[in-house]
Amino acid sequence: MRAGRLKARSNLLLVMLLVFPLLAGCWDRQEIEERAVVLGIGVDVADPAEERKETESSHERGALTAEETGLLRLTVQIAVPGRIPLGPGEGGGGGGGQRTVWVVDAVGHTIGDAINTLQQRVSPPLFFGHLRIIVISEALARKGIKNLNDYFRRNPEVRRMNWMFVSQGSAAGIMRASPLLERVPTLYLMTTMDQSVKMGRFPNDFLGIFWSAVSSKGKEGYLPYVELMKEQNVQISGLAYFRGDRMVGSTNPIQIPVYMGIMGISMAGGQTFVRIPGTEELFMFQGRSRKSVFKVRIENGKPVIRVTVAIEGNLISKFNETVQLSSEVVRRIEAQLSQQSKEASQNLIALTQEKRADIFGFGEQVRAKEPDYWNAHIRTKDAWQKQYQELKVEMDVRVHVRRVGMKAT
Repeated sequence: MRAGRLKARSNLLLVMLLVFPLLAGCWDRQEIEERAVVLGIGVDVADPAEERKETESSHERGALTAEETGLLRLTVQIAVPGRIPLGPGEGGGGGGGQRTVWVVDAVGHTIGDAINTLQQRVSPPLFFGHLRIIVISEALARKGIKNLNDYFRRNPEVRRMNWMFVSQGSAAGIMRASPLLERVPTLYLMTTMDQSVKMGRFPNDFLGIFWSAVSSKGKEGYLPYVELMKEQNVQISGLAYFRGDRMVGSTNPIQIPVYMGIMGISMAGGQTFVRIPGTEELFMFQGRSRKSVFKVRIENGKPVIRVTVAIEGNLISKFNETVQLSSEVVRRIEAQLSQQSKEASQNLIALTQEKRADIFGFGEQVRAKEPDYWNAHIRTKDAWQKQYQELKVEMDVRVHVRRVGMKAT
């Protein structure tokens, strides 16, 4: 009987030893008010003269030079505890961005160095779990963002669903902007991109997709190209396309729906003018849906890509009454739109071929559908970048007018 009691106590002790570690989930908890929650990050190329002002937090002054590593200026938006609105309040939803976030900057030779310097100026530990946007200046993007990509990809707190932008001017200017439509500036930019995706005006290109494209052998990445306008407004001004980790060019805004048409990204939200040949009549056409099919073949020892694009949309306005919208006129409009779309697609492809930046993923199509050719003649990303310059791409675009609207007579 004594042996039985000893065995029961031993079992109970074993159960307690196994259960207690499962009940200690809060041993390393940290209150949110004890963290510096970073909402947005802007990265610019710093003036080499600012090297004299850097803090000796990770190295002694003079151990690294701006000529050797470059010099970066990091500008961050940190949430002010208790001031982030949880819902509509007095005064509506606009303005007051500077009251809800604290904007602070630091200089460093790398992203990690700048963040380390920044931590010296902010007492709570920096927390990137709620980071939503990263803005880099065009000057930095053209120099290359390999260090930035490496740092944030290694950081487990950074979400792959964040947005990264290339700004035409200073990234710090966007970080300090205070749009009237939103009390939290970071949320304004994030909402701008989310709504653009929903309305079919921009492809869904969050941070994880960009990093995946940069790592692919047959595809290059692109990012939203934005510009700070009057009244603290941020405008999407095109696509900033990359070769590897370096920006090599940008498109204009009207080429965004052209890219989305080639990729078959639906829904469609772009608008364009169309003029019936031989007349002065102008119509406004708005796309509603897109679909594309890629086919690959090997011709004379080289790959050829054939892209078939189908676009449907509506006529939303016309500018005078000289032409009646008969079925024959609609067919002529469709033919003209198809020709315009084909030429615009060919021009965009030629633009990226000149810079060896395959943002369409044609190389991945060749790699997937002609693996023997890829393994025998290409194999590497550098080889495809050279091959892409001479790639033959055949475009077949067909536009269908679904609706012409109603008019009371």
